[in-house]
Amino acid sequence: MITGVSALLCTLPTAGWLLAERGYDADWFRKVLKDEGIMACITGRKSFSREVEYDKKRYHRRNRIEIMFGLLEVWRQVATRYDRCPETFFSTIALAATVLVWF
Repeated sequence: MITGVSALLCTLPTAGWLLAERGYDADWFRKVLKDEGIMACITGRKSFSREVEYDKKRYHRRNRIEIMFGLLEVWRQVATRYDRCPETFFSTIALAATVLVWF
């Protein structure tokens, strides 16, 4: 996972927090986030002996984001990406999210 992150570092948006799984736990990644002014909410790997401080309440909320993406993938049009135009694809995601939140 971490090799994909290194390719995306130059495109990090302005954010206050970054929520991630323990697969993204690396000292160099935490340093880059700190230099960008982004607080990291990443649990430490089980194999590391040191304890990593993170906001546990905020970390458990990231599960809601994963559940939302799982529900969006139920919509076949979103999962298979029928719409090739980015604007149409985004509007499909917005419509699906609205319907899922509404019901």
